[in-house]
Amino acid sequence: MSLVRRLLYYFGGFTVGLLILFYFLGGKRASCEYGPTARTLKNIRQKERIVSQEVLMVLQDNQQDTSVITTLLAEGTVLFSESNTSLDSCKIYMVQGKVNMQKLKIEIENCNSIATITKATFH
Repeated sequence: MSLVRRLLYYFGGFTVGLLILFYFLGGKRASCEYGPTARTLKNIRQKERIVSQEVLMVLQDNQQDTSVITTLLAEGTVLFSESNTSLDSCKIYMVQGKVNMQKLKIEIENCNSIATITKATFH
């Protein structure tokens, strides 16, 4: 079998495999969130969120609403060096990111079914 014929068979099978793969995975909401930051933020986003009064006051003082927290949980970075993940009950995470041209840093107490935003600071 010549090299050209082998390449045709290879690329033909490869193309059919890609088409089958896209057909089966095309409609599904598959994601590739394997990094620690992405997994942590996804875990927090899936839970019921409670925002403390202190955080609401900080947001109001900076003319923001709670949608900036949602944006931060989608696009922010978890600061594991400042977080306390060794607790048994509720782990505490620090999340930082840029929202509306301002740097926002929040502290989240992540329990089994609830995520409570306890502190927020704008820089």
